[in-house]
Amino acid sequence: MRLPAWFRPHVLLLPALVCWVVGFVAHGPARHALSAAENRPNIVLIVADDLGYRELGCFGQQRIRTPNLDELARQGMRLTQHYSGNAVCAPSRCVLMTGKHPGHAYIRTNKSTPPEGQEPIPNDEITLAEKLREAGYVTGAFGKWGLGGPGSEGEPLRQGIDRFFGYNCQGVAHSYYPPYLWDNDRQLPLNNKPPVPGHAGLPQGADPKDPRSYDAFKGQDYAPDRINQQALEFIRANRDRPFFLYYPTIIPHVALHVPDEELKPYLELGWNDPPFTRARGGYTPHFTPRAAYAAMISRMDRNVGNVLKLLDELQLADNTIVVFSSDNGTTHLKEEVDFEFFASVGELRGLKGSLYEGGVRVPTIVRWPGRVEAGSTSDRISGFEDWMPTLLELVGAANATPRQIDGISLAPTLLGRDQPDRPFLYREFPSYGGQQSVRVGDWKGVRQNLSQGKLQIELYNLKDDPGEQRNVAGEHPDVVQELAAVMQREHTPSKLFPLPSIDTPPPARPRSRQ
Repeated sequence: MRLPAWFRPHVLLLPALVCWVVGFVAHGPARHALSAAENRPNIVLIVADDLGYRELGCFGQQRIRTPNLDELARQGMRLTQHYSGNAVCAPSRCVLMTGKHPGHAYIRTNKSTPPEGQEPIPNDEITLAEKLREAGYVTGAFGKWGLGGPGSEGEPLRQGIDRFFGYNCQGVAHSYYPPYLWDNDRQLPLNNKPPVPGHAGLPQGADPKDPRSYDAFKGQDYAPDRINQQALEFIRANRDRPFFLYYPTIIPHVALHVPDEELKPYLELGWNDPPFTRARGGYTPHFTPRAAYAAMISRMDRNVGNVLKLLDELQLADNTIVVFSSDNGTTHLKEEVDFEFFASVGELRGLKGSLYEGGVRVPTIVRWPGRVEAGSTSDRISGFEDWMPTLLELVGAANATPRQIDGISLAPTLLGRDQPDRPFLYREFPSYGGQQSVRVGDWKGVRQNLSQGKLQIELYNLKDDPGEQRNVAGEHPDVVQELAAVMQREHTPSKLFPLPSIDTPPPARPRSRQ
């Protein structure tokens, strides 16, 4: 068939038109999605290890120097009633990564899986890293993972992390001078010959009064510095695309390992600092434990400062959300960490391993210049489960938030808008005797020693009694009944981590003699 003369010139344009249409269909939406992702803010989520509520200057610390974190607080918002996911490492991190409170979370206490690692979170758990990667973020984790050993379904590279560097195992992380760190899925040897153990005593016959006796616990290749370097490199490598930097630093978890040069400013203060000799067990000895602990926190502060400085240098600070918090309260090992000397939890009761306030209320700071008001404070009750919905909303991916989580977005509070009070905050912990707690407004109910069959609820009014010293359960039976109902409703039984006397029978009482 012969085409009309008027149509022939237009036929020549058809191939180009077809190519344009095909190209738009194939690449147009993707190009638009990529552009939207590129405009999203970066996220830096820093989690300290066993840092107490009052161990930063901006939260009232008087002895330990934390200038970088204090400046971060001046530039952002302090959350004064923020709660870690649980009272020890692994279950707290599980709450953070999955958005589920401890009554629904998969990991509920520490459980090692020799030869290396902890009980893994399963493949079907949805993590914050996975959701951010789906939203166009490159994701990196630098520090201590603790949610699945090498080769398990819970290891970071199988849970949404593109780049991992640090410790997989909490046990290995007890030493700051280990034989190796994990570089993605391979071991990177460190220059520690020999490596320094996390648990060891003074050499036989060593004089505990001689500082040279403690030289065996000093290494060459300080792991936190290696981790910090890799975190900085991750930022440099991804400066032109949105990134999620998860930085679970191991500091200040014992053992007391820190380079000698970091000790000098504290040794000059003349503290009466008796040596920790490990006579009754614990981690490795140190000649000046108070100075060492303070120096470790200052070293962590410097590493955080390195991250903040690099964000400034690369002109990324204004488009980066920075969150700093801690996985639980200060350790209870007083001979190693003198929490009374440092007033580590201030007026609060309890330490690491406890669901009293000192074990789970943690110092928390959020900075996002121009959006989170500088120098502000919020006393809204919040917890680790809230970070998944909060960060997804802040980066414009609220619709990606999983339905089956317990977190409530803090975005309105952070952005200066009114927000209803949190209806409740629930915690449970099967270890350290078995515990439950729930907070509703100023009321807090606590169960202790469930392993002994004790189901009584202690009741505290935290507004009048932040130190949880006066149990007023007998005066408010209606409140106790309300909190007991929340405890029952929010606990889902776990075969792997049963809650004593709730999921298991109470201990048998000895028969009385007739």
